[in-house]
Amino acid sequence: MITSSSNIQIKNLIQLKKKSKERSRQDVFLAEGVKMFREVPRERLQKVYVSAGFYEDPKHRELLSNVDHEVVSDSVFDAISDTRTPQGILCVVKQFHYDLKDLTRGESPLCVVLENLQDPGNLGTIFRTAEGAGVSGILLSRDSVDLYNPKVIRSTMGSVYRMPFYYTDNLHAVLRDWKEQGIALYAAHLKGNHTYDHEDYRKSSAFLIGNESQGLTEKTAGMADHYIRIPMSGQVESLNAAVAAAILMYEARRQKFT
Repeated sequence: MITSSSNIQIKNLIQLKKKSKERSRQDVFLAEGVKMFREVPRERLQKVYVSAGFYEDPKHRELLSNVDHEVVSDSVFDAISDTRTPQGILCVVKQFHYDLKDLTRGESPLCVVLENLQDPGNLGTIFRTAEGAGVSGILLSRDSVDLYNPKVIRSTMGSVYRMPFYYTDNLHAVLRDWKEQGIALYAAHLKGNHTYDHEDYRKSSAFLIGNESQGLTEKTAGMADHYIRIPMSGQVESLNAAVAAAILMYEARRQKFT
């Protein structure tokens, strides 16, 4: 059992938790919790760390059978955990890498484009919702929050294992290519001429979602084929980015499956 936070493995886990560059260098990320452990593709699971308290339960020991794992003291697990009330299990997982074309596979793909999204909870929630809505893939500008941030991973609730994504250094070039491929671009925008439910998303489509406080940049919004808006009552001007994205994604799902 590891009982010291100065252990070399524990020091490395703390670095992986805190630093995006270190996660990229080692090509891994941390996934915490029983659900995240159960759903991780086994070929990507590199190692599991569990707290002594977690390991005391016979059901948990059975869960770990045939899995490379290390038991650490409860206090050490607190140091590597990113949650206030840790479940007691943390996985080191090999990162996913997709090609841009993976986002638009299949007939009439539906994509989500995120420009400079910064909130980890928003990004994780969008991934989870996108899987539920049947989205084909998620395109992110390079300045968006790191998907492998532990807070993002936790918010995806396992969807990170299944949802294709791609970070691009040239968002506008990708969008131009998509337009040439016949993918219609819809910008969630306060100046939308139509409400979101008055457009047809049954063809190849992509929703453009901007930064939480600034929205889409003028250049990105200008590339859209259509501006769409979500109607508001009261004095509310706009919705949280993840909520707005969810409304649009599920309208597209409704149209495709009803």
